[in-house]
Amino acid sequence: MRLVIFDVDGTLTDTVAIDERCFLRAFAEVCGFASVDSDWSRYQNATDAGIFHEVFSARTGRAPSLDETVRFREHLVELFRSAARESPFPAIPGAPEMLTLLNRSSGYRVAIATGCWRDSARVKMASAGMDYDVYPSASADDAPERAAIMQLAVERAASRYGRFDDSVYVGDGVWDARACLALGIPFIGIGVAGQAEKLRQAGAVNVFADLMDSDGFLQVLQSIEAKP
Repeated sequence: MRLVIFDVDGTLTDTVAIDERCFLRAFAEVCGFASVDSDWSRYQNATDAGIFHEVFSARTGRAPSLDETVRFREHLVELFRSAARESPFPAIPGAPEMLTLLNRSSGYRVAIATGCWRDSARVKMASAGMDYDVYPSASADDAPERAAIMQLAVERAASRYGRFDDSVYVGDGVWDARACLALGIPFIGIGVAGQAEKLRQAGAVNVFADLMDSDGFLQVLQSIEAKP
């Protein structure tokens, strides 16, 4: 059995743009921070927790307190809820069907490892017609480092599903590829045009524009050599 681990933004939900807008708005409304760099690839940890901590520390000269982190996180999640009420978030084409297909198969199981905070991921997936809580998962609530989040998702999947042979990660960011390289997990990219090329250069074994091609996706999963 193979574990297939999915990111959320840009991989299961088409929420990269709304995520950026809400994140920048939360910085302005909660912290009074303007002109925050939204190129998440430039941050040490491209996760909600990592970005918030890095920006807050750089602007104030100190780490955020737990209360400050909670206040920012709750405001951000409410911005997502409000945006979803105005216009439901779309799924990446084929994502809901792919999760169902894999989870019902005999050879695969699904987990979620997201750089979002947990409640943000819940809102995004629910709005796009998917249920975050169906799957074993880890998020930025658990760790700021993406590799640590992935590793914890693997451990939680093992606790739920029992033994599986190996894991594959599916994501849309170069930070996903870097974390996979550090952990020795094969990486499948989701992206188009220039982003697809960046993912290939970062080590993706294959890159898909979306998750509509279930046959092609399964062929790639089957072709990835299991780790010894």
